[in-house]
Amino acid sequence: MTVVHIPNSTMLSSYARCFMTEQQEKEAKGARGFGSDDSSRTAKGTVAPVEDSSSVKAGQNITTPQLEDYCNDFTADIKNKLATLTLSHETYSEALENREVYLKHPPVFSHKLEIDAPITNQKNSGRCWIFAGLNMLRQHMMKEYNLDELELSQPFVFFHDKLEKSNWFLENILKTLDEDLDGRVVQLLLAGPVQDGGQWDMFVALVDKYGVVPKEAYLETVHTADSEQMDWLITTKLREYAKEIRTEHANGKSIDELRKMKDRMLREIHKVISVSLGQPPKTIDWSFYSKDKKFHEFRNVTPLEFYKNHVKQDCTKFVSLINDPRNEYMKKYTVDYLGNVYGAESVHYINLSVQRLKDYAIRVLKSGRPVWFGCDVGKFLSRSHGMMDTEVIDYESAFDFGFGMTKAERLQYGDSTITHAMVLTGVHIEDGKPVRWRVENSWGESVGNKGYLTMTDRWFDEFVYQIVLEKSDLPKEVLDVLGQEAVVLPPWDLMLGVFGK
Repeated sequence: MTVVHIPNSTMLSSYARCFMTEQQEKEAKGARGFGSDDSSRTAKGTVAPVEDSSSVKAGQNITTPQLEDYCNDFTADIKNKLATLTLSHETYSEALENREVYLKHPPVFSHKLEIDAPITNQKNSGRCWIFAGLNMLRQHMMKEYNLDELELSQPFVFFHDKLEKSNWFLENILKTLDEDLDGRVVQLLLAGPVQDGGQWDMFVALVDKYGVVPKEAYLETVHTADSEQMDWLITTKLREYAKEIRTEHANGKSIDELRKMKDRMLREIHKVISVSLGQPPKTIDWSFYSKDKKFHEFRNVTPLEFYKNHVKQDCTKFVSLINDPRNEYMKKYTVDYLGNVYGAESVHYINLSVQRLKDYAIRVLKSGRPVWFGCDVGKFLSRSHGMMDTEVIDYESAFDFGFGMTKAERLQYGDSTITHAMVLTGVHIEDGKPVRWRVENSWGESVGNKGYLTMTDRWFDEFVYQIVLEKSDLPKEVLDVLGQEAVVLPPWDLMLGVFGK
């Protein structure tokens, strides 16, 4: 396979930032701007460069005359005083919210899924990719079993993800025994062995191996709702294990002896997860009332049987499509060292234009099915109105400048990446073109329109990077790309790695 090194790239990472911590909330509210998808056009409001009229010479250091010149320039404009009075008491997203945007885009859609499933809440964790995956799967079940509500257990998938990621990490430590400890790869592995984030193919690997259960069969705990302490404990132990393995390798122990050590280490990690979350069930009883008040019951069902016989959707038949304008379209990509389940299918993507992603997503939504997707959620987001639009936060009015980078440039310079996974459940089309999209989020009902967001089509162009569709929904020329040898991107390519906000 060909390894392509793209410095400072940020697109292919995991959704490890799917939840909003206080710091991430600040970053989201101060999110930077947008350009174009496939061209070099600049964003609306960009100020063209002009000659410096200042008499102060710019040099390596900030000088006193230089700073005085800045201050004089600032105070000369009375609008800056008004902006200071306002923004010293309110956040950017609150004070600069452009009401014209959400008035123009009400939460009404020409094409919407028949079922409105109850909004879920990942709380203070980075499990968005798991929530989005299970939220997508439950739509078919709710229709088949005539249900008003259904939630599948995210903690069940989360438990197995933590254990599998621990094994994945230790296997990669074994794989890199002869590499420099201070090298970029080993240090990247040590940086976040079991962060909460993930990718679609990682979700597939988990449900295909372990199955799925209803939420009532395996409930949330303190450490699923807020995973920070458990993640810290597991991460600290894994780094300790990595040190032990590398030390014993240097002392001459064989790979078989090191793997025996790994078994003992995984047993300890399993204990941590089991104490924190409880052991997952081996069999379940599923009973419920359908909307016509009829009672249904299925007894002594294993999680894999539940997945195969009741969920009835084979996730291995889905494919991940990305829009990464840095790289060539109609090519297959993967990321070195990215995954969670050892021995599972590798994480891979087909790179397409954003227009293709939208065309295929519209077709699926019109057929009555949801679409899992990944985006940079913090950019130009109004949480109170549940609106994602490139002009919903009016930075130009406050600061007299716009934003000029294209989608590709934002990825190259670290200004954007996939941060969050959600589910498309509708689209509004006018004159044959999409205008806005309906989004099912997993931040609870307090955000947006009772948990749903509205995403304008121009925001889709700039900040949506990934959708997942069934292979049967794609034309032959796209499916043929799956037969290509994948271009392998380096593990520090954050665009196509794991994410979770």
